[in-house]
Amino acid sequence: MNAATPATAIVSSRRVQRGWAMYDWANSAYNLVITSTIFPAYYNAVTTIKKDGVVVSDTVSFFGHTVKNSALFDYSIAAAYLIIAFMSPILSSVADYRGNKKRFMQLFCYMGGVSCCCLYFFTSHRVELGVICAAIAALGYCGSLVFYNAYLPEIATPAERDRVSAQGFAYGYVGSVLLQLVCFLFVLKPELFGITDDTFAPRLSFLLVGLWWAGFGTYSFLRLPAGVAMAAKPGHSVLYNGFRELRKVWDQIRHLPKLKTYLGAFFFYSMGVQTVMLAATIFGSKELKLETGQLIGAIMIIQLVAVAGAYIMARLSERFGNLQVLLFVVLIWIGVCVGAYYTYTATEFYMVAGVVGLIMGGIQSLSRSTYSKLMPPTQDTTSFFSFYDVTEKLAIVIGMFSFGFIDTILNMRSAIIALIAFFLVGAVVLYIAIRKPEHTLA
Repeated sequence: MNAATPATAIVSSRRVQRGWAMYDWANSAYNLVITSTIFPAYYNAVTTIKKDGVVVSDTVSFFGHTVKNSALFDYSIAAAYLIIAFMSPILSSVADYRGNKKRFMQLFCYMGGVSCCCLYFFTSHRVELGVICAAIAALGYCGSLVFYNAYLPEIATPAERDRVSAQGFAYGYVGSVLLQLVCFLFVLKPELFGITDDTFAPRLSFLLVGLWWAGFGTYSFLRLPAGVAMAAKPGHSVLYNGFRELRKVWDQIRHLPKLKTYLGAFFFYSMGVQTVMLAATIFGSKELKLETGQLIGAIMIIQLVAVAGAYIMARLSERFGNLQVLLFVVLIWIGVCVGAYYTYTATEFYMVAGVVGLIMGGIQSLSRSTYSKLMPPTQDTTSFFSFYDVTEKLAIVIGMFSFGFIDTILNMRSAIIALIAFFLVGAVVLYIAIRKPEHTLA
């Protein structure tokens, strides 16, 4: 991989782009039901002992170790993302050389779908099963995104990437809301279906997510190109070559000052963004004592507003520039964290959720498309997006571990202060990136 490496031929087809976007439709059900709403609320319920409505214990035994339930949730997600951060360079290297990124994307998709289905068996007596399956589902989700994101430069021209990236997130928000509505009925109105077991409706939701994810994922795989193997083969072992590819990517990035600085900003603000998304429901459940219905309502607000947010940010980036809009959005995230710190009622939680929805889809979509536009022309798109993915996953590991650690020794509100610090650093570095000389970004 060097300056002479030819760029991958772009297959700019609306049919292929829609097929690509449909994978967001498929996997976002996991992100909504398992990551954001029903699973965290169910997890908190089955791992908390109450007597007369008062919490007696919020610790659990995990393979003989006593751990605070919310901290165990944070640590398990951090561990999953740490594993994929080390795995993705190896797998990305293989995918680039063999041209089989779709095969790996399928592997992680089905692994995640099966793990969600297995959560059907998660009860208060099977805490280890629930935590492990949730972690494997997280592996499937973020592992498949390495290869999913790598398709973007291959299916859209630079001028199309903001739109196509936003289209993917929009499909994801709409699709996940549709399944969420079905799960919402099961969880909040179980009597309509003759359900008497309090745990059955949430567990049924996990099963439906797995089937939805695998089913619609298959639809995407039928439309995505298979990929083309590179003529040159690696001269080292697969294990070594994956990290060697990352080093080669870094050797290129360090000569591109704007891209290098942007990645630094992305690393810091991702610590905050992803932790907010992963820990919000546990915060609402434990700190604000919100019921499952209230939590689902708040996340529904986020999902619905996020569809508009993704497209608004794409349009703003056309007028003001990607990095300028990202800086503006990160500053709003700082305000969100301050607001969350002082949130004590369900109404306040809904208000914060509305703002999060407006900026959540926008910052994810724009971050991805900005990176793809700052990348140099290359055939090794998977290796470049592996670098992007490793950057994001390490940020999540640090963010979630920091949040869980501060929650353990202090409380969740104190942990929010760390998120504010991450966003502040990200904003400063983004401002520096804006001042750097242009090289690729239009």
